[in-house]
Amino acid sequence: MTRFAFVNGRYVRHLAAVVHVEDRGFQFADGVYEVCAVRDGRLIDEKPHLDRLERSLQALRIGMPVSRSALGVIARELVARNRLADGLVYMQVTRGQARRDHGFPVPSVAPTLVVTARSLDRSRFEARAAEGVKVLLTPEIRWARCDIKSVSLLPNVLAKQEAREAGCFEAWFVAADGTITEGASSNAWIVDRAGRLRTRPNSQQILPGITRAEIIAVCRQHGLVCEETPFTEDDVRTAREAFVTAATFGAMPVVQVGFHRIGDGKSGPVAKQIRDMYWRTRSS
Repeated sequence: MTRFAFVNGRYVRHLAAVVHVEDRGFQFADGVYEVCAVRDGRLIDEKPHLDRLERSLQALRIGMPVSRSALGVIARELVARNRLADGLVYMQVTRGQARRDHGFPVPSVAPTLVVTARSLDRSRFEARAAEGVKVLLTPEIRWARCDIKSVSLLPNVLAKQEAREAGCFEAWFVAADGTITEGASSNAWIVDRAGRLRTRPNSQQILPGITRAEIIAVCRQHGLVCEETPFTEDDVRTAREAFVTAATFGAMPVVQVGFHRIGDGKSGPVAKQIRDMYWRTRSS
């Protein structure tokens, strides 16, 4: 089936989707992105994803390329054109095309907008969730503004590749003080030995995950104790459970972190409960 993308005002065939070689996203990683899950043909958590896109753009002083409502229309049109049931919609905005120079273009140029969509096999993630996944630990080497969802992801790419080569699903960054910040493409959680859900509080050190925030809200609605507080590798070693969250898969149970087996080494009941609650609220 032919895939379609949206590039600067036009729906085009995916294979023909291009931007200029002097686009600042290509030259400087001068741009941001967002990813919305699609489930049963519907965009999941669209509003908070667009809220975060606007915050990221404001932090880099890039204007919105189109209105929020127009961006929503574009995303849903791509879901329809690509006949997407389950998958992802990717939105990328860069400062635009300009002669290569580190400073902002003068006069300013129009931002570049690229939106793509692709399908995901939901059953593959369900199978992984039933079995649980492994996580690698790696030193934190990223920049000081991880709260901006920038397209500059080289440290994340290196961490993810290191994890894959080690047979792991994800990598968790370990800060200089020994605390876990987050995953290469997800937020990190544990159920500590007291049974409390813990995930690092929002700051410039982590991306304020949309799925993370929505799961915190769901947990509190159902009376689960959920604390936004840092945790260390020692906390992980004694944790009852661990899991990661992201738009791509919701909540994914973790059964091993580094060389440490989590709990009994099986996908835990709390992570499963959270995963089920999250997706149930998104399908209602």
